[in-house]
Amino acid sequence: MAYISEYQYYENNGGNPEDANWGSYQYVSLFDIVNNFMLMYAGNHSLINNEERFKILFHAKRAIQELNYDAFKEIKVLELNVNQSLRFVLPPDYVNWVRISQYRDGVLYPLTENIQTLSSNAYLQDNTGRILFDIDGNILRPQNSNIDHDRILGQKQSIYLDQNNGAFNGLPGYNVDGNWYFEYGIGAKFGLNTETANANPTFTIDKKSGVINFSSSMSDNLCILEYVSDGMENGDDSKVSVNKLFEDYVYAAIEYAILGSKLNVQEYIVARLRKRKGALLRNAKIRISNIHPGRLLMNLRGGNKWLK
Repeated sequence: MAYISEYQYYENNGGNPEDANWGSYQYVSLFDIVNNFMLMYAGNHSLINNEERFKILFHAKRAIQELNYDAFKEIKVLELNVNQSLRFVLPPDYVNWVRISQYRDGVLYPLTENIQTLSSNAYLQDNTGRILFDIDGNILRPQNSNIDHDRILGQKQSIYLDQNNGAFNGLPGYNVDGNWYFEYGIGAKFGLNTETANANPTFTIDKKSGVINFSSSMSDNLCILEYVSDGMENGDDSKVSVNKLFEDYVYAAIEYAILGSKLNVQEYIVARLRKRKGALLRNAKIRISNIHPGRLLMNLRGGNKWLK
């Protein structure tokens, strides 16, 4: 990468946005990754010779995508208000969720994924049960299915505590075969299912529709979505980068992917490259984990408490 002046780093040469270069030294661009690989790992005296640039670019992007899923630990956070439709549209670069929380009174309350169905598609039918179509042959659909309608109005029954259970809202209880039972005068909470003993709103993710559906108690509340992306920056290769701690791993991943897909490459060479790629990935994960002695000492001290 090209080095920049301190003024350009802090002030972006007076341009906008001012923070465009903050933290940029941690990363190496996709453009530099491909150029460095073609310069140092490909050529007449290398295992890889006369390889097209687009193939190297493809394998570099695949390696960066895999790193973004777990190794990088670069979690994106999005805050949105959930309106009365009880839906939260997934961001355009969403791949998988890490945590979904409700933000209330200055506190983040982690939400539980609902194992029940919260949303469904529906078709319009006549009184004989036949599906109705428009003049173009497309199936007619209502605005909301019955399940969605009841969920939005807060009428859908739930196996989760404090969700549409009438007079027992907020009271501790337990669920047996879909039926709720609540406190007797004596005894403990026998049979309490800790999975459903949750007073916060619940959610399900409809991946095909690209939305998160919430239970009715989430209406007009702030949702905090923590998620991971694939690092492809919505298809803009000029913005794709990788942390320098993983630079050698990306080179090894490209080399292994190219030679592993070629004919007449000895198996011991492929095995050696696979082993090298795995070792570099482990080393990079250890480096980026930031395991500091001071932090370990604090954790050890935190576990040394008197129990009264």
